Amino acid sequence: MSQRGKYGKWSETSMQEALNAYENNVAGLNEIARRYKVPKATLKRRIDDTNKNVHGCEKKFGRSTDLPLEIENEIVNHVLELERSLFGITRNDLRKLAYDVAEANGILHRFKNGKAGKKWYYCFMSRHKELSLRQPEPTSAARATGFNKEKVKAFFDCLTSLYNEYNFSPSCIYNVDETGLSTVQRPQKIIAQKGKHQIGALTSGERGVNTTCVCCLNAAGNYVPPMLIFKRIRFKDELKAGAPPGTEFACSESGWITSELFVKWLQHFISFAKPSTDRKVLLILDGHTTHTKNLEAILLARKHGIVMLSLPSHTTHRLQPCDVSFFKPLNSYYNQAADKWLRTNPSQNITQFQVSALLGEAYAKAASVGNALSGFAKCGIWPLDPNVFDDSEYVCLSTSTSSTTSFKNQVNSEIYEEVIQSASQLTNIDYYYYICFRSITCAHFEKKIA
Repeated sequence: MSQRGKYGKWSETSMQEALNAYENNVAGLNEIARRYKVPKATLKRRIDDTNKNVHGCEKKFGRSTDLPLEIENEIVNHVLELERSLFGITRNDLRKLAYDVAEANGILHRFKNGKAGKKWYYCFMSRHKELSLRQPEPTSAARATGFNKEKVKAFFDCLTSLYNEYNFSPSCIYNVDETGLSTVQRPQKIIAQKGKHQIGALTSGERGVNTTCVCCLNAAGNYVPPMLIFKRIRFKDELKAGAPPGTEFACSESGWITSELFVKWLQHFISFAKPSTDRKVLLILDGHTTHTKNLEAILLARKHGIVMLSLPSHTTHRLQPCDVSFFKPLNSYYNQAADKWLRTNPSQNITQFQVSALLGEAYAKAASVGNALSGFAKCGIWPLDPNVFDDSEYVCLSTSTSSTTSFKNQVNSEIYEEVIQSASQLTNIDYYYYICFRSITCAHFEKKIA
């Protein structure tokens, strides 16, 4: 057998027995190595503990990593902490971070050009399976700071009070919201030749016309037929073709919902949900002015036993079932239907007259009981769970909006100290000005090494 074939044939059990035998003076080094079938040189290194990467009977091969495992683990924790704070780092940021950490701690490394190599990045990611390269969902600064524990607690306190007062069943707990449907769809991912830098996909045009779709679902998995609001002055019956059964139709100059149209939708809702003063229903909605500052709608709701509860501002991405579990599949299926329509009608563009049919195809797939139940459960609305969000899910940015603006214009030592205090501390990494600022594309900031 070749030397390569013999490499690493010993077991950790044999090595441990050999170490115990040497410690108890059972025999000499040569005899122990022969008796327990372990390499003499390896046994000698384990006895003298000269291998900095492995100790005792541990079996590990290959070149050591540039950064010690404990520091890599701290980097992982820090990356995850920044991701929760919406300051996620890129692949390049991580490679620069590895170089900075090695330099700051006097660790010998093979990094060049101010950052770790691509091979190090891929090996690091393979060692730490809890990390993955993801495309983030855009979250505005207002939403980031708006979703805080105090606001969420106040909402659940109010919700709990309403549950105690009216004893709502799941079929009486509704959520309503709007989403936009464009005549220019977002193309789906396609399979193409590897290495090709740019690929094309057919769309209906460069700029689309928006149609608002008002959707409503309840905690029992039932859906109120949607309402479509077209951007036009006069309505034509041809616009109805292919829409989900029971759909309500309207027009507005902007294509968005108005106070008058919300009243019309509320009447549509009443005809399907059948609320009354003896059978009250809860309607959870966002704080848009067409909803909350609409006296006619409020009086109509009160008359028919509809209890309206507004969500705190900038929290709908986490607290609204429609946003959490329904709109994403609905829009995805809508885009798929649009792609399919364009393939079968290659010389035509999608117009407002196709929107109803495309929605009908998408709505039939997305409006499932599972999506509705999942949305209410993930938001903690039903079953009621005020503690549905961990403390780590609340984004606590210590700087105000004005401070964030000053981040982008000027980085000074005062801001540095504030961010350092709010960020998770890395015990072995004394120098880490890097990511919080690089993620916001700030100017260069001087190194600070303790």
